[in-house]
Amino acid sequence: MDTKTLNRWWRIAGGLSMNLALGAVYAWSIFVRPLEQEFGWKRADVSTVFTVLVFVFGLTFVLGGRMQDKLGPTKVSLIGAGLNSLGFFMAGYTTSIAWMIFWLGVVAATGQGFGYSTPIPVMSKWFPDRRGLAVGLAVAGYGGGSAIFGPLGGNWLIPTYGWRNTFFIFGVIFLVMGLIATWLLQNPPAGYKPEGWQPSAAAKAAATKYEFLPSEAVKTPTMWFMWVAYALGTAAGLMVISQLVPFARQQGHSIEIATTAIFVGAIGSASGRILSGWMSDGLGRLNVLRLMIGVSALSMFLLFHVGASVAMLYLMVFVIYWCYGTQLSVNASTSADFWGTKNVGANYGILFTAWGVAGIIGPRIGGQLYDKFGNYEYAFYVAGVLSIVALVFEFIARRPTEPVGAPVQAKA
Repeated sequence: MDTKTLNRWWRIAGGLSMNLALGAVYAWSIFVRPLEQEFGWKRADVSTVFTVLVFVFGLTFVLGGRMQDKLGPTKVSLIGAGLNSLGFFMAGYTTSIAWMIFWLGVVAATGQGFGYSTPIPVMSKWFPDRRGLAVGLAVAGYGGGSAIFGPLGGNWLIPTYGWRNTFFIFGVIFLVMGLIATWLLQNPPAGYKPEGWQPSAAAKAAATKYEFLPSEAVKTPTMWFMWVAYALGTAAGLMVISQLVPFARQQGHSIEIATTAIFVGAIGSASGRILSGWMSDGLGRLNVLRLMIGVSALSMFLLFHVGASVAMLYLMVFVIYWCYGTQLSVNASTSADFWGTKNVGANYGILFTAWGVAGIIGPRIGGQLYDKFGNYEYAFYVAGVLSIVALVFEFIARRPTEPVGAPVQAKA
């Protein structure tokens, strides 16, 4: 591998390091029972922490993306790594829901929004030839983070050192990983393209020739059709993610089996981000999104009824996480294709606010319906319906056209 090629792949390593640290938040459910047991909190109360975290993450991603477009990825990555680490560390001192919401749901979540806003634009610019695959590889870390930190925390750190020390340890680890990522995440020179690469006819058709400003992107109907599909499709996935360990325990499984389900799901999410990203390079972004949201809808209706079997629990969790991960990866690549790479941080940030709204809907569905009925059956049914509605909006979405009378632009 020559130096120039290696230089490109180092950027993916930076994106992976950042997203592995950020993605540990998907292992949140390992803390649910310890917090309930120590403080006597209800399931819906504990779910509020994750709800606020996802919502703030989605909002601050917009600001981080805009700053990244203006200032470059290094400064924004550093802010993100620092705040994420600080939030997790301070969560170890929790004495109330309000404390946990502030440090994890606001401070760490702001760090998540800033940190996550940098790898996607960097990958989009370094890999115009394999954008779907490259973005998928970089954001796979966010899906795969819980594969490492879920079992590490749930099976070893919490039982051995307690949940407080687990937060402290996570905070230190995340700082180191974030600093490594900050060093590696850099933009290519303006106008960069891989040596000897010429866009194929399919690639030319996929990529817009116009660089949409955020003010122009929000005026395209495509943005809002995709926004609704993104919000509802990921809300269903977040319902499962936020309640996975307690759901598995209610199905009669041991804590080891329940925690291993996080690992299985994380592998599914990472696989979906990578392989669905790769598939979208050839099959088309919207086609892959439609396929995976449809599979997710079916899986939501099935999981509650087959989850008592270890094999079926793992299989359905893998599939649901795969479909969820697909949306995080392919929507990002679609944003670069549809609205251009110059302002992709801000434009995808606008679309990504849908995920923040999903963070309100998904965990609350799980927590409140569990408290009302004493099980998760209706939560899964509601998640399935949300996925179906998401699929309808994904079918309505079409490639945006450039504004009427738009001036001719030089490509970024």
